[in-house]
Amino acid sequence: MADTSKPLLIKRYASRRLYNTETSDYVTLEDIAGFVRTGREVQIIDLKTGDDLTRQFLLQIVADHESKGESVLPVDVLTDLVRSYATGMQSVMPQFLAASFGMLRDSQTKVVEKLAALPNPMAAVPGFEALRKQQEAFLKTMLGGMPGWSGSGPAPEEAAAPAAPADDLAEIKAQLAELQKKLSKL
Repeated sequence: MADTSKPLLIKRYASRRLYNTETSDYVTLEDIAGFVRTGREVQIIDLKTGDDLTRQFLLQIVADHESKGESVLPVDVLTDLVRSYATGMQSVMPQFLAASFGMLRDSQTKVVEKLAALPNPMAAVPGFEALRKQQEAFLKTMLGGMPGWSGSGPAPEEAAAPAAPADDLAEIKAQLAELQKKLSKL
C-alpha cells in the first residue's frame, strides 16, 4: 500500500524516461498530471544529478494544457508573470500566487460544506426557487381541469397520484428522480 502522505517520488533517467518508484513502472507526463489532479503530491528527481525537476515538469504540464486550448491562464496574467521576472515583484509573486490559490481552495471547500449541510442543495442555486414556482404553475395549468385537483390544497403530484395507475405512477416517480439528478449536477 502506498503512503499517500509523502510525495510520490518520480525519477527521471538519462533517457528522459520517468519512473514511478511506488509502482515500479514508467509513467508519462499525463500520468503525473493525473496524480496531481487526484490530490497527490509529486516530486520529480533527476537520477544522475539529484536535481529536483518538479517545478519544470509541472510548468510543462500547464504549458501542454494551454497549448491544447484548455486555457486557464489569461494572456494578461501570463504577461504579468513574465514582467514580474524583470522587476522587484519577482520576490513577492510566489507568495502572492500561493496565497491566492490557498484562498480559492478554502472558498471551494466552504461552498461544498455549505451545500452538503443544506437539506436540499439545489435550493442554494440561484434561480432555483423561480424554477420551482414555474414548474408549480405549469402543473397547475396542466392538472387544473382534472377531477379531484382544484389547484389549492395538496401539491399537484399528491393530487394526481390517486388518478394514475400504479405502473404510471412508478414511471413518473422514476422520471422525476432522473430530473432531480440532472438538476443536482447543474
